[in-house]
Amino acid sequence: MKAAVLNAIGDDKLELRDDVTTVDPGPHEVRIRVRASGICHSDLSAMDGTLPALAPGVVGHEGAGEILQVGSAVEHLAPGDHVTVSFVPPCGSCPSCLRGEPNLCAVHAIAAFSNPRFRSGDTPLFGYAGLGTFAEEVVVPAAGAIKVDPDVPFETAALVACGVLTGVGAVLNTAQVKPGSTVVVIGCGGVGISVIQGARLAGATAIVAVDPVEAKHGIAKRFGATHATTPDGLEEIKQQVTAMEGFDYAFDVVGLPATIRSAWDQARRGGSVVVVGAGKGDAMVQFSAQELFLHDKKILGSFYGSAHVHRDTGRMLKFWRAGLLDLDGMISRKIGFDDINEGLGVLRGGSTDVIRQVVTLD
Repeated sequence: MKAAVLNAIGDDKLELRDDVTTVDPGPHEVRIRVRASGICHSDLSAMDGTLPALAPGVVGHEGAGEILQVGSAVEHLAPGDHVTVSFVPPCGSCPSCLRGEPNLCAVHAIAAFSNPRFRSGDTPLFGYAGLGTFAEEVVVPAAGAIKVDPDVPFETAALVACGVLTGVGAVLNTAQVKPGSTVVVIGCGGVGISVIQGARLAGATAIVAVDPVEAKHGIAKRFGATHATTPDGLEEIKQQVTAMEGFDYAFDVVGLPATIRSAWDQARRGGSVVVVGAGKGDAMVQFSAQELFLHDKKILGSFYGSAHVHRDTGRMLKFWRAGLLDLDGMISRKIGFDDINEGLGVLRGGSTDVIRQVVTLD
């Protein structure tokens, strides 16, 4: 089958190969024909080493498709079922799962770093985040395949698999934004737009989108932002919206020390700072001991939107059906499998007219 292979960490191109095969599914695994895969910035972060990944391997972690084969112990899925895939499949029995934090389950995530999911000839290939959705088929733990109704477009389901769960989940699950709140969102890419939509869903009355690319401001307003500005104009809008008190909730969706620090500075005393962006392991953010004590702000990490994937996937699709979550608008255009490298290049170049691209594997 075809797959886009990352030969080495640091490569800025993927090699499109047609000699890739998957491993056979084990008793608790399923084989999926990937019908759509989102191109997420985290895939670029895996390629350049910002996020942990193994090479050679197949990139891609945001996808949807249909079940082709189920393992002997899988009872809740059957060939023909439509599913999204999760890069953090909950095992259901570890301490994180039992305390109600399945997004922190590490059982399958750790296994992904020791068990190659593909082969190219005699060469084993890892699947990024245990998936590798830039391939025509994947074999994944059955817990990581979430059934969706057959009328849900694959492109829509693919967006929910990562970006939407991460962004909307950061608002509803991690921060638990209250109606009538003021919110600032730093970074207006695909996940940032999902945060904005989540804030609108939660009933925030002021949602300020911040991005240095001015062409993204109109996009942010389309999806629910009440104000949009570059970082240079943020203080003026903070004055207008909060009388300089600061925002109730500040979301960093970039992951840089400067943007995390900015989110802290923009939150009011007693407010919440939510770190959604995936930063580098050696990137350090500085706070004084005194300000941490005096300002009584909450710093909240938000991994995968603190999502319960089997619960929240259905919730997101209900919001979409009710017209409360605009997933169709986030799919700006489709690109063919042969254009994966081009698509990655567009995102790396900071395209302002593309929020999220979806690769269709037909």
